[in-house]
This record gives sequence, C-alpha cells and structure tokens, in this order.
Amino acid sequence: MGVLKAILVRGISLACVVLTVLFLLVIVLGLTGVSDRILTSMAEQTLLEIQKSLMMKIHDPEALEEAMKVQRKLIYASYGLDKPWYLRIPEMVWRVAIFDLGRTRMIRGFTGSQEISTIILERLPNTILLVTTAVAISAILGIFIGIRIASKPGSILDRISSYLSAISYALPSWWTGIVFILIFAFYLRLFPIGGMYSMPPPTDPLGRILDLIWHSILPILTLVLVMIGGWIYGTRTMVLNIAQEDFVYAARLRGLPEKLVRRRYILRVAAPPIITNLILGLAGSLGGSIMVETVFGWPGMGSLYYQAITSLEEGLIVALTYIYTLIYVIARMILEILYVILDPRVRY
Repeated sequence: MGVLKAILVRGISLACVVLTVLFLLVIVLGLTGVSDRILTSMAEQTLLEIQKSLMMKIHDPEALEEAMKVQRKLIYASYGLDKPWYLRIPEMVWRVAIFDLGRTRMIRGFTGSQEISTIILERLPNTILLVTTAVAISAILGIFIGIRIASKPGSILDRISSYLSAISYALPSWWTGIVFILIFAFYLRLFPIGGMYSMPPPTDPLGRILDLIWHSILPILTLVLVMIGGWIYGTRTMVLNIAQEDFVYAARLRGLPEKLVRRRYILRVAAPPIITNLILGLAGSLGGSIMVETVFGWPGMGSLYYQAITSLEEGLIVALTYIYTLIYVIARMILEILYVILDPRVRY
C-alpha cells in the first residue's frame, strides 16, 4: 500500500502540473490574441465549407450573402468569439487538451491532410526512428565508456576521453551535420544529402527499409557525435564522486572483491541519476532536433516545429508545445515510479 500511495500522490501532483501548464498557456494565448486568431481561423474554415454547400442550393448572390451573414454570426457564437477571451478559458483549455486546434493554413501532412493532430501523428514515428535511436546509442555508449574510465581516474585513457568529451559537447549539431554532408555526401558520395528516401523510393519492402537506413546514417552519426560527450563526462563524474564516498572505502576495507564493490556500492547508488538522464533524454528526443532535422531535411517533429514557426501556424505551435509538456510529465511519472520501487527512502 505504501508504494501505491506514493505513486498515486506523485501522479496527482503531476496531473496538477499539466492542468497548471494548460491554464497558463491559455492565459498567454488570450493576452497575446493568439486564441482569437486560432478560433477565427477555425470558424472561417467551417464557414467556407458551409458556403460551398449553400452555393449548390442558393444561386442568388444577395440571398447567398445574407445567408452567410446569418451563418457567420451563428458559427462565431458557437466558437465563443462573441465573448471576451477570459470567458472562454475553460473551453480553450479543453480544446488544447484534446488537440482540437483546427487545421493548418499552409503546412500539409504526407497524405495532404491539414488537420493538426494528423500532421503531428505522421511526424512522430520519424522522430522516434531518428532522434530517439541516436539518443539511445549515445546513452548506451556514453554510460559504458564513462563507467570504464571512472574506474581508472587520471589515466591516459581518462584524460583523452575527457578532452574528446569536451570537444563533442561543444560541437554545434547544425555545423557538424553540414560538415558530414560536405565530406560524406558531396566529396565521397557515400551517403545521400538528406531526406528519408530516394526519389523515387524503392517499391519492395526490403529495398525501402535499406534505403531508409542509408538515409538515416548521417543524421544519426551527427546526433551521436554531439551527444555522446555529455553522456561520457556526466557518467564519469557521477561514478567517480560516489566511488570516493566513505561507505565505498568501508566496503573495500572489509576485503570485498572490487567487482562486487563497483556493482553493489557504486553503480547501484549512481543508477538513479543515470536513469534520470536517460529517461528525460529519451523523452526530450521525441520533440525532435530542430537543427539536425532541418539540415538533413528529415520530416520529424523538430523540422515540423521549425516550419510552424516560420509559417506562423499558431495552432500547430500550441499543439507541439503542449505535446512537449505532456511528454515531460509522462517521463517524470515513469521516473517517480522507478524511484519508489528501487529506492525505499523515496517513499518517506
């Protein structure tokens, strides 16, 4: 019961965070006038569909205009545009929560759809394939290398790894991507410049998969190169700090084998912060990498956010911002569950 109660309390607190973020987001939308523009765009799209149907029935232009005036008044009232924005807060909170933000004006999905929810669902798997894969690879390699060099502090391997980690952490992702394109795409011609598939794409399933892998190698290598340094140095620092604690010295003085000390007294204590970085890193990767996806022309969440900003698609920007918040809260909930299960001290 203690575990379930602790998880329930944390779940309720994180749900309150989501509601608070939604409320503040709607307040900002109302104060800046974005809420009015979103609802007006949705109302005008509805009116356009009504006008098309009325034109089939009413052939007199004046009668059609009068009918449209009546319909405009009714539609605007149904969207709450006849009331001040602060009276529409509950309704707008609900619209944002269920991604009912209408359609985009310029951006279209792969199937030609302009529905915001459809466009986002089409882009999400591409980001999972690219960015999440790169985060997972860099995290696994970084944790493994960081643990290895932490066991030999001050060695040549430790110094070289520290320097390379600093260089990796300082590399701009967009610059690294451009350099990779110049070297491996233009000069060596080993990989394509960008995109997900060749034009035209292969028709057979195996050829399509191989073509996708071929196009994803350069952007994945770019992300791994710029992220792995942070993982190596962060893991090394955490493990090294814990290895200098008194309880580790006490375990060694008792004559315990070094492998047992490392596994039970160092890595087990270092696991929570490492897991925190891993879960939050994977969650953050679902938002995509704006620079890398844009440089390589990868149609994911990051490039979608860039297109939404440059095209001034307010509804799409709001939906993406809310999704990022939701992903973070879900990741935090997963961490809370893991902490409560793995570390009994957290329950109290």
